[in-house]
Amino acid sequence: MDKKIEELKKKKAKTKLGGGKERIKKQHDKGKLTARERIELLVDEGSFDEIDMFVKHRARAFGLNKQHFPGDGVVTGLALIDGRPVVLYSQDFTVFGGSLSETNAEKILKIMEIALKNGMPIIGLNDSGGARIQEGVASLGGYAEIFLQNTLASGVVPQISAIMGPCAGGAVYSPAITDFIFMVKNTSHMFVTGPNVVKTVTHEKVSFEDLGGADTHATKSGVAHFTSENEIETLLNIRKLLSYLPSNFMDRPKDLSFDFSKLERDEKLNKIIPEQSTKPYDMKGVISCLVDDEDFFEVHSRYAQNIIVGFSRIGGMSLGIVANQPMVLAGVLDIDASIKGARFVRFCDAFNIPLLVLEDVPGFLPGTAQEWGGIIKHGAKLLYAFCEATVPKVTVIIRKAYGGAYDVMNSKHIRSDFNFAWPSAEIAVMGPKGAVEIIFKKDIAKAKNPKAVLEKRTEEYKEKFANPYIAAERGFIDDVIEPAETKIKLIKSFKMLKNKVDKNPKKKHGNIPL
Repeated sequence: MDKKIEELKKKKAKTKLGGGKERIKKQHDKGKLTARERIELLVDEGSFDEIDMFVKHRARAFGLNKQHFPGDGVVTGLALIDGRPVVLYSQDFTVFGGSLSETNAEKILKIMEIALKNGMPIIGLNDSGGARIQEGVASLGGYAEIFLQNTLASGVVPQISAIMGPCAGGAVYSPAITDFIFMVKNTSHMFVTGPNVVKTVTHEKVSFEDLGGADTHATKSGVAHFTSENEIETLLNIRKLLSYLPSNFMDRPKDLSFDFSKLERDEKLNKIIPEQSTKPYDMKGVISCLVDDEDFFEVHSRYAQNIIVGFSRIGGMSLGIVANQPMVLAGVLDIDASIKGARFVRFCDAFNIPLLVLEDVPGFLPGTAQEWGGIIKHGAKLLYAFCEATVPKVTVIIRKAYGGAYDVMNSKHIRSDFNFAWPSAEIAVMGPKGAVEIIFKKDIAKAKNPKAVLEKRTEEYKEKFANPYIAAERGFIDDVIEPAETKIKLIKSFKMLKNKVDKNPKKKHGNIPL
């Protein structure tokens, strides 16, 4: 038995070297960690249990029958993160460039099935050259089966993808189906077709970084939710993200202890809104005052910055926050902001994460580019997401709530649980000046001094309509609150909503305007 145990140890040691020391060195020279090093940094120390360590590919064509590496280019298994079980796979670029083979796919599918049966988050650390060309359709079939499993797991368990190297062709679609994508600056890339193909087909010259680098996908396409300077930062941020999430759709996010004896009014909030309603301010300043320890984990921080989404805690309770940002495009809703917000709201609803909406929205962005780009259907995505959501939902109208955007941003009319407004709130069909120009068009045209009439009527309109009290009279606003008391009010509200039960009509699924 001793001999056999010694042989087992040797086999495992060899397997852990992946493609060998030379290839590991090349990986390190590129500033990249190995598949196993990434796992060790991500999970709780000593908690990783590997599965299918000895799996080898079955292919024989193109000389593959002479090249066998145990594990076949992907490390799979179970582990703990902050004491909670997860399943994960980490592609090993030192073995066949991390390319996906038939057996490689089977390993990934096996752990995904374990995750679904046991309600555990799925984490994929992607570093792959794509489908293993030598295996042809078998590798393509493996990808398709992973896509199917990603789709079936969607809304059942959280799925997180980290792009740690190349991710090209069909390989990009598994991460695209998952809930969150992390990318590393300068070392990770995602694209359906690479620069060479682009040059051949469209005659465009573009670098790997410009076509599909972390900055491109964080700012232009919105494919990447998070970017990091290096792999270690990426892995630490995955741990942080998981701290706000439940393990599955039947679970709830974990509450942290909160010292209620230290909870008090925050007078800074009484002074944060400028006197002039056209003057911008930073909504992140409001968020910092409301969340515990000023700790806000922003999602999509560099994309569609006119809307802010992210996770935080208020009174120890994990929440998803959606807020308009007056500092960018005056906080209007446009195509990108609507899609960004809708995706985030639907994720929170799928995993029982209550939603807080901080509203200061002057409407939807006008213009031919938006209309021809489909702002109607894309804006409807955000509306659909809020309407569909059954988690606890609380809205605070900070300043502007104009037109259809008032309805869309979690208004009382679409099943928000509590709607509060600051005294600075302006709830109306449109801004005072635009409204007056329509209502008093003839009077202004006839007047000897049109400007004076416009100003007078605008002030009258502001007094009558640009406030929260008409909406409060109708019960559309539950309370007009002093800004300094907002956090206290929110904690009470979300505590009362802890056991909320709401249901949508029985159906196979809805048809969101994609």
